[in-house]
Amino acid sequence: MLPVKALSLSELRERSSEKWREYPADVLPLFVAETDFPLAPAITAALHGAVERGDTGYIASKTPLAEAFAGFARRRYGWTVDPARARSTADVSMGIVEILRRVTQPGERVVVTPPVYPPFYDLVDEAGADALRVPLRDTGTGWELDLDGIREAFADGATAILLCNPHNPTGTVHDRDALAALAELAAEYGAAVVSDEIHAPLAQPGTGFTPFLAASETAARVGYAVVSASKAFNLAGLKCALMVTADDETSAVVRNLPVEVEWRTGQFGLLASVAAFGEESDPWLDGLLDTLDENRVLLEDLLARHLPGARYRIPDAGYLAWIDLSALGWGDNPAKRILREAKVALHFGPAFGAEGAGHVRLNFGTSPEILTEAIERIAALVER
Repeated sequence: MLPVKALSLSELRERSSEKWREYPADVLPLFVAETDFPLAPAITAALHGAVERGDTGYIASKTPLAEAFAGFARRRYGWTVDPARARSTADVSMGIVEILRRVTQPGERVVVTPPVYPPFYDLVDEAGADALRVPLRDTGTGWELDLDGIREAFADGATAILLCNPHNPTGTVHDRDALAALAELAAEYGAAVVSDEIHAPLAQPGTGFTPFLAASETAARVGYAVVSASKAFNLAGLKCALMVTADDETSAVVRNLPVEVEWRTGQFGLLASVAAFGEESDPWLDGLLDTLDENRVLLEDLLARHLPGARYRIPDAGYLAWIDLSALGWGDNPAKRILREAKVALHFGPAFGAEGAGHVRLNFGTSPEILTEAIERIAALVER
């Protein structure tokens, strides 16, 4: 394991990405899903080497990306991926849209499971379909798919579901049995499952993360997975993702996408992703997961001490915390007041759907010092 610690605030403010340019310097940004850690050494070396040799052209027609991901999937998830059934594109959002365009007809409905990543609604719309909300069930201790609601949606004509696995913003890792049951429903009603698995590398050890396509033979037949190294390794700006299938029919859908879908893959993104998925980056990823584990527990302690009215469940995966602040009486969108008065930027809860009223999403992929200061600033509003 390689220790992974966040950069200092002064170093971070030199970055030019969205997280560090959206708000003034007096705001602590814990909103967008970027992390504050240095790159994995193998990625830094790959990018430096590319710059030094001027390797900045188009991606090649044959690359080692699919083989690298197959190795990663085997090591990290015990999932056997056929590299011939994986094709790259610019990012997970683009992969989702392109697949949805092929598995739905204009005006058909696609199930989404709010509270969920806000662009899901836009992606379904971009594909020409209509989003049909089937919210997650709150079990009292976590969240789960509402399989009865999904069955009703399929029976009523929905032709696909856009799955978030692990789920954003709750950090829920859907268990194998639930995924297998979802696959059976999809097969029964002739629906497709498109699984966004961008947060999968960030599932904490012991949570039992299951890639959708590995959940069952039926899941392999009805599903499409869209994966990327971008969230775990902080590569969003480099543009690279993979669309993965496990069946002849679904593979033909992805294989027959226009060549431009693949050519939109960024060369730097591809080189960085090969390095990220390589075995040499495993110690860095293990170190990152250890750091995030410490931070997710630290956040629980900070909230208990400074904001006892907050409701927070430690996520199974990722670095995003879904926090219910309803008890504080700060309205449906408490992040607005927090930004204005505490100078901490959090993601607006209502953007994730009606279920997000009174909630915020907080990015704890940062240093303990920044995380602590952010919660102390927010707590000062209560004291006022």
